[in-house]
Amino acid sequence: MAAAGPVRTNWHPNMKHSEVERWICIYPAYINAKKTRQEGRRLPKENCVDNPTYVEIRDVLSVANLHFVVENKQYCREKSREVQFRGRVRVQLRNADGTLCNDEFATRESIMKHVASKIPQLKTRQNKPNEPQPQPQSSGAAAGSSGGGGGGGGGGKKGKGKRR
Repeated sequence: MAAAGPVRTNWHPNMKHSEVERWICIYPAYINAKKTRQEGRRLPKENCVDNPTYVEIRDVLSVANLHFVVENKQYCREKSREVQFRGRVRVQLRNADGTLCNDEFATRESIMKHVASKIPQLKTRQNKPNEPQPQPQSSGAAAGSSGGGGGGGGGGKKGKGKRR
């Protein structure tokens, strides 16, 4: 018989701060600038980022040397059931004796503000603004070259394939 994972119990006041159930939860919706307060945003819009993912939150927290766990959970206010909107990150705020793990982060808001400020600096975010730029090929010369070829790119005669 295989050994089972750690047993998860319900929260009670006698639990130590080092137990995963006492760690704070961060859903991507908490720091999403495109969400309203009713949809779950917890910070002011100027402190938030557009459409963060749990992977980006994980990357920022790993650099900040915080203990965290990624869980495959759906935020209850999220309307979409797609996989890209799933994910929750639990972060350890305090040690077992109640002292802060990192003096820089005293509250859950300070962790969320830190994460939201660092996500735009990630390399994955640096490449995203450059993606929409390859479209400006609709200059006068490019528009005339497509001629009567049936539109779109490649030039030449379209739809001429094999005869049957």
